Amino acid sequence: MQTFTQKVKSVVAKIPRGRVLTYTEVAKRAGRPKAARAVGNILSKNYDPKIPCHRVVRSDGKIGGYNRGVKLKIQKLKNEGVKISNRKIRH
Repeated sequence: MQTFTQKVKSVVAKIPRGRVLTYTEVAKRAGRPKAARAVGNILSKNYDPKIPCHRVVRSDGKIGGYNRGVKLKIQKLKNEGVKISNRKIRH
């Protein structure tokens, strides 16, 4: 049986290039819909390049944190074609 951490990493690993999910969406897909904050804590400790945690953003469209720095998160997302203006995701 997978732990919640393993489930979160599995969900995030499947986010395609150029797409994002919110922390809440990741929590729901991992089986704990109210655990968005826990998802953020789990991803803040992730340094595995196979887990693209830069593709997880806040529900309000803001970028959110990134353990390698928000500037790098924005750069990575832009390089993947995600539209960003004023540190918010544009749909």
